Amino acid sequence: MDVITTHTNADFDCLGAMTAAQRLYPDALLSFPGSQEKGVRDFIERHPEYLPNFTRAKDIDLESITRLIIVDCQQTTRIGRFAEILNRPYLEIHIYDHHPATNESISSTGGKIYPCGSASTLIAGILMEQDVSLTAKEATLIMLGIHEDTGRLLFASATPEDYRVAGWLLKQGANLNIVSDALTPELSRAQMGILKQLLTTLKTTTINGVVVSVAHASCGEYIGDIAAVAHLMRDMENMDALFVAVAMEDNVYLVVRSHIPEIDAGKLMKTFEGGGHPTAASAVVHNQSLKKVMKQLDELLKSSISGEATAASIMSAPVKTMPDSVSISTARELLTRYNCNAMPVMDGDRMAGIISRKTIEKALHHRLGDSPVTDFMHTEYFSATPDTPLTDIQAYMLNSNRRFVPVLAGAKLTGAVTRTDLMKFNYGGRRMTVGTVYDLESLESPTRTRSIAGIVVKRLSAEIRETLRQLGATGDELGLSVYVVGGFVRDLLLGIENLDIDVTVEGDGVFFAKCFAERYDARVRSHEKFGTAVLILSDGMKIDVASTRLEYYESPGVLPTVERGSLRHDLYRRDFTINTLALCINENRFGQLTDHFGGQQDIQERVVRVLHNLSFVEDPTRVFRAIRFEQRLGFHLAPHTENLIRNAVRMDLLGALGGERLLSELVQIMREKEPSAAIGRMASLNLLHFIHNSLKLVPATERVLHETLQVMAWFRLLYLKDRCEAWQVYLLALCDGLQFDEFREVCSRLAIPGRLASKLCNERHIVFKTLSTIKRRLKQTTEIPNSLLHEWFSGLTLEMLLYLAARASNEQIRRFVSLYLTQLRTVAPLLDGDRLQALGLEPGPLFKRIKKRLLQARLDGEVNNAEEEKTLALAITK
Repeated sequence: MDVITTHTNADFDCLGAMTAAQRLYPDALLSFPGSQEKGVRDFIERHPEYLPNFTRAKDIDLESITRLIIVDCQQTTRIGRFAEILNRPYLEIHIYDHHPATNESISSTGGKIYPCGSASTLIAGILMEQDVSLTAKEATLIMLGIHEDTGRLLFASATPEDYRVAGWLLKQGANLNIVSDALTPELSRAQMGILKQLLTTLKTTTINGVVVSVAHASCGEYIGDIAAVAHLMRDMENMDALFVAVAMEDNVYLVVRSHIPEIDAGKLMKTFEGGGHPTAASAVVHNQSLKKVMKQLDELLKSSISGEATAASIMSAPVKTMPDSVSISTARELLTRYNCNAMPVMDGDRMAGIISRKTIEKALHHRLGDSPVTDFMHTEYFSATPDTPLTDIQAYMLNSNRRFVPVLAGAKLTGAVTRTDLMKFNYGGRRMTVGTVYDLESLESPTRTRSIAGIVVKRLSAEIRETLRQLGATGDELGLSVYVVGGFVRDLLLGIENLDIDVTVEGDGVFFAKCFAERYDARVRSHEKFGTAVLILSDGMKIDVASTRLEYYESPGVLPTVERGSLRHDLYRRDFTINTLALCINENRFGQLTDHFGGQQDIQERVVRVLHNLSFVEDPTRVFRAIRFEQRLGFHLAPHTENLIRNAVRMDLLGALGGERLLSELVQIMREKEPSAAIGRMASLNLLHFIHNSLKLVPATERVLHETLQVMAWFRLLYLKDRCEAWQVYLLALCDGLQFDEFREVCSRLAIPGRLASKLCNERHIVFKTLSTIKRRLKQTTEIPNSLLHEWFSGLTLEMLLYLAARASNEQIRRFVSLYLTQLRTVAPLLDGDRLQALGLEPGPLFKRIKKRLLQARLDGEVNNAEEEKTLALAITK
């Protein structure tokens, strides 16, 4: 007799895998060895028609079993009474499991152990290869198992095989509505009570740089499906790793959910005789108190989360250095420029010593600024290798009161570890509420990494994912770390489509781009001086590539000087924390998100925050970018950031901005879908006078801006092929109340190119005159011939016509503009110049008058064909 079984407290993967296994062993009995999770029990109660025939374990004669088929389990302690026959001679044991085998695994004589997202995937894949046909109910049960264990195919543990099998199951008739309903149960009142206790006792701490959250609760009676409570709790709090312990009756139920590779949930739960996957696992501890279990869990976490982190895991590279030829005064300038508190001093390629800011300040106090830095640098220092344990570095820093340790590979300087790096690694937590300070080494936010591979799969198309993997593969071949950075990553977390991909390479970005282009048939435009390149893929898509770099400002408002730097320096030079996230796309770290400056938290809290207090001093254009992101994303400026903007306005820092840079920021704001709110925000922060002293957002201007928003929305609905520079329309609307000379001054302030400036000024004047003419004519009559509309509007660009429509308070004038744009502007006589000459007419004043009259007649419906036009033309000549 064949029997198919699984582990106790069976979940949907057990049910799906057993269903699939019965198609491999059609004569086998199905038997649960114990209870099932509440979700499974509820599903069986709601959909009994889906359940195959099961036999109770106690009703099976163990002596009659000749072959035992175990799915989703390899542990003796988890298969109930079937463990009694495992040592029987001649018993065949077939195991189908997606967990790796261990020393404690049951010895098998057949089956398959293969790493994929679920046991259901493994067995269904065999059926697929054998071209077995399933019923829709069978396909649905198996699909339930896959979706549960892979988090609806979004967990990092999901594999291509899971997707392949899921696609096959859909073709077999799997019902995704049933799957969705079964996997999103509502919490009962008792479960809500447990959730409240867990949230109250929740404690988050850092163990060897890994952020761990632990919570506990107690209940006098058994409450099922604690896993669903833990899953909801993890999603609510966005935790990397959550451990939940709930005491019920005489048992303690443990549930673990992990998003990070440092914590293997299944491996940890084996200590408590439980099991599961690296991302999700559970255990039941019998006859022990909650306090004892919590103490054991605490000791387990401290011992199992690796404390053998090395210098290579947190060091920054490349390291900024200074030559041994510089003076003390120059050394201070270099430390300030690069935001460092200590820096290596180099004798060529050899490290000669370390100079600290504290030493330099004391030397300057004693008027020793002209002395060589070698006179006062530290020449006795501890140097680490990439493999040096962080515990050794920490001991040195504490015992010697040092804050900087160079990392050497042989004699070559390859990186550095600072005291702040070490503190963040050991004690990192949530952002402090105080404002940021202008010192890279003193930023409070801990560096955090987590995998968002599931989000990448869910929110990016297969084509984009493949492009990212190709970029990462190129980096792997060259030994370079490759990251997608900036707005693309921010919008990925927000669920906003953004195909503007910026790639940063820890190494030579231009060389990387050229290698990628050769391999994947792309074109490349490189800028060697800046270490940047643009990749142009075969489908026309463009990807910006750059080397990791840092920048510093010689004086406020000028363009920065750029040099090669580390990833951390590269992210630090950006404008706001929400734009400092880096997504690794190398194969072994694909989907790993690096957050040095608290960007994830600010995205969650919907805050726009600068990185340091001198941000707007160094680059005043960031003021406009802050407003643009605030309005586009529906975020709000952090109070401290808004105060820094007001300080920049008070200090007149934006007055020194060049016109081209100011125009560039305004154009980007006015190209947003709804720029009116951003313009209003600019006015509230007193920024408009930097465009022109007379520019104010008075009610009349607000009305024109509001009407412009409506007109632009209407224009988009026309689906015309004409390209419209929306920023010009909004600029005209914003400056609607200015005199003609004042508007010319605006064009000059913004450094608008001469020809475009002249066109804007001249046509703006025509718009004003045309509106006056139209209004006077409408006082006489509302019947306006088409030819007159054409005469009024044909000399205006599309942008000016839209501005005229927004400026007009008369709805009829807008209908005139609409009629002209959609119908009249393309009207032309059938008799062109060649045909008129064929009639014997010679070019000249009369010729020109005839063409104008023919157009007028065509517009007003006086002629409808070429013969009528010919008759009219000949009549004019008589």
